[in-house]
Amino acid sequence: MQKIIISGFGGQGVLSLGKFISYSAIEQNLNTSWLPSYGPEMRGGTANCSVIYSAEDIAAPVIDHPDILIAFNEPSLDKFEGSVKAGGVIITNSDIVHKKTTRKDVKFYQVPVDTLAAAINKRGANVYMLGVLLPIFNGDISEEAAIHAVEHVFESKPKVIPSNIECLKAGIEYMKKFVK
Repeated sequence: MQKIIISGFGGQGVLSLGKFISYSAIEQNLNTSWLPSYGPEMRGGTANCSVIYSAEDIAAPVIDHPDILIAFNEPSLDKFEGSVKAGGVIITNSDIVHKKTTRKDVKFYQVPVDTLAAAINKRGANVYMLGVLLPIFNGDISEEAAIHAVEHVFESKPKVIPSNIECLKAGIEYMKKFVK
């Protein structure tokens, strides 16, 4: 079971990243839950979602202590870093989050997803982050399942699928350097 909180400003693809993870888990025949939370202003306001995937039944979609936190902005890191379980993972978008976690009992990765994705697709940071997550998921979710999830989410916009798949693959390759 993985419990993940993804947080950032509205418009950064936070909720979509949660959907990508959930659809990828479904492709792997895992149970999943996706619970969005956002302010009334949406774009530019705060947004977060909780995603759980598991081979077992999921009793509730609420996460008190995530295994993984993805913070696309500093307020998100400030709000959720203390709740990550010991031994968990915190990933920040270092293009926006310039500070480090104060936690010594978690793995911490700073990834400039905006910059890295922009070389491929200026709106692909969230899909790039999906690629970053796959090596951390340790084989729970395959690259093929993630590609199918991207295709599913963008089925009404087929022109954007190739560049998003390229972002996904680039994120995987980037993170392979850090996760063994």
